[in-house]
Amino acid sequence: MTSSFNAVLARNTEKAPMGVGPYSQTVAFSHYNNLSAQLPVDPMTGKLVAGGAKEQAEQCFRNIKAIIESIGHVMDDAVRITIFLKDISDMHSVSDVYSTFFQNYVPTLTVAAVAALPLDALVQVEALLSNGEGTIPNAPQAGDLVKIASNTNQAPTSALSTQSVAFSHYNNISAQLPIDPQSGKLVAGGAREQAAQCLQNIRAILESIAVPFDDIVKINIFLKNLSDIEQVNAAYRAFFPDSAIARAVAYVPARTVVEVAALPMDALVQIEAVVSHGDGTPPQAVEDRHGIVIKAHNTEKAPRCALAMQTVAFSHYNHLSAQLPLNAETNEMVVGDVREQARQCLKNIKAIVESVGHAMSDVVKINIFLTNIAEIDAVDEVYAAFFPGGVPARRTVGVSALPRGAMIQIDAVVANAEGTPPQA
Repeated sequence: MTSSFNAVLARNTEKAPMGVGPYSQTVAFSHYNNLSAQLPVDPMTGKLVAGGAKEQAEQCFRNIKAIIESIGHVMDDAVRITIFLKDISDMHSVSDVYSTFFQNYVPTLTVAAVAALPLDALVQVEALLSNGEGTIPNAPQAGDLVKIASNTNQAPTSALSTQSVAFSHYNNISAQLPIDPQSGKLVAGGAREQAAQCLQNIRAILESIAVPFDDIVKINIFLKNLSDIEQVNAAYRAFFPDSAIARAVAYVPARTVVEVAALPMDALVQIEAVVSHGDGTPPQAVEDRHGIVIKAHNTEKAPRCALAMQTVAFSHYNHLSAQLPLNAETNEMVVGDVREQARQCLKNIKAIVESVGHAMSDVVKINIFLTNIAEIDAVDEVYAAFFPGGVPARRTVGVSALPRGAMIQIDAVVANAEGTPPQA
């Protein structure tokens, strides 16, 4: 009997390298394909390509293109590109490569330098892809949905990215730097002032497309210095919750905070947002889209945070906050090595996923942040017990520090087949 529900659809092609770990190259669900971050590995040899950042970036994008074409899509179906660099000074040469793959349209973009990448690569690139046909077996969901790209002069503009790209029931916002859109320069001040400018830029983008600020379901904060987090949180509290309704229910988005090695323009803070899009994109019928609600949830079986919901569902996705290796009962770091910490992070994710009536098999994307990238094999020993089929797409980066002095932090994107009301 053929199911009428959305299906988690994992796929791989021999034309791109298999994952450095138990994960799939791309996992589609509903109207999005989540691609695993691509390293500059030649699929024929299984090794890093020769050369510097330019050559490595070319291979990363060739791998992404091969995956995209293997599932019947094109590069312009990308709605977000995320580029991680070992050295931020390589940004210009990598941007030149990027521009050759996106000549008529540019997706939303995030660029950051991190402490380390798998295989000691200089570049890693990840893509989020629209999926117009959807994943209901043998039943196209909405035909050729329209991708809507938007820019406003009220926020910083860039030739390399579109500020907002909406597809189906989500808007993806380019990572915002603390740039004053009038001057094109970083704002004066420290991390608090820079965080406020990043959030003001996000607000301006949302206002330009008539989307309320509280429609944000996930925030990712990239910090040059994790020690600046309290300054950033002070700015954050001034923006969330934004509306009276959100304040009444104490709604704040899911959130991930990581320290990076460097940011463009030597910024201290960069913030990206994933936004619900209740009216959808054409040709979704009115009755399929109006009044879809955000469903935020916390459980006592996982660590709580006053500045983030554990999971925020909208339409066909749940977005989870990054989980640290904290015991939910004591809120203390678990004792042990990176294996024990990875196990606790994944136990927390499992508790959250199960608290909203889902299973780990519904996870479509995992993001792993490690303070020692060399420990990924040890992490995979634990990881395989939670994802024995290796289905979720994945990103792994090395960072120099994580909150609470953790060795590892993990966040997740989860399929939500039943949708959120009124999509019963």
